[in-house]
Amino acid sequence: MRLHGKTILVTAAGQGIGRASALACLKEGANVIATDVNESLLSGLDGMETAALDVRDPAAIKALASRIGPLDGLFNCAGFVHHGTLLDVSDDDWAFSFDLNVTAMMRLARACLPGMLERAAETGTASILNMASMASSIKGFVNRTAYGASKAAVIGLTKAIAADFVKHGVRCNALCPGTVDTPSLRGRIASAADPIQAEKDFIARQPMGRLATVDDITPMVVFLLSDESRFVTGQAVLVDGGVTI
Repeated sequence: MRLHGKTILVTAAGQGIGRASALACLKEGANVIATDVNESLLSGLDGMETAALDVRDPAAIKALASRIGPLDGLFNCAGFVHHGTLLDVSDDDWAFSFDLNVTAMMRLARACLPGMLERAAETGTASILNMASMASSIKGFVNRTAYGASKAAVIGLTKAIAADFVKHGVRCNALCPGTVDTPSLRGRIASAADPIQAEKDFIARQPMGRLATVDDITPMVVFLLSDESRFVTGQAVLVDGGVTI
């Protein structure tokens, strides 16, 4: 098992990619700590530790990091997709997007990093994985101003962390999925003026002719958290079904 004995923290593990990743890490032998702002969504995640965590709460982050001890892996999965052009983005929308999508990742990585440096000194490697997106500095998409800008910042943060700690065994990479069929996406489709057309539009931008499933994404999550990727750091890794070819 590729993650045997490793302790890995996953945020937004209540549903979608986060939940599927927590389960995939467990299957690969990890000791998983699954967190979500909505603790009820963590029901059914048997075999792993679960805990409520608001990643926008600095005190809660510090308390959790202190309680769980050193980590081998951290998957910063929590995020929010704002819909709209620059003319639709309020200051509050912008601030919320950056607070959840970027600052929360920074705070969690900062809180967990001392312990991860300890683990890397013992084992040779530890891994931080940040959820970015193909909608970022990689490619622009309509109605994704705040989201794309925040995810571009995630890539910048990832590279900065990777550069600072590459000599200390802590790796940091960004995962950049395409359009994934998750509860979040289904909510955005349902809220559209024409949900049927909205789903067709999402599918149309995927060259493979379908939405990704969470099972298309989790193998890369496991790889980037495992020792198999010990020579990979500072990368924005695309799993996008060919959108950015």
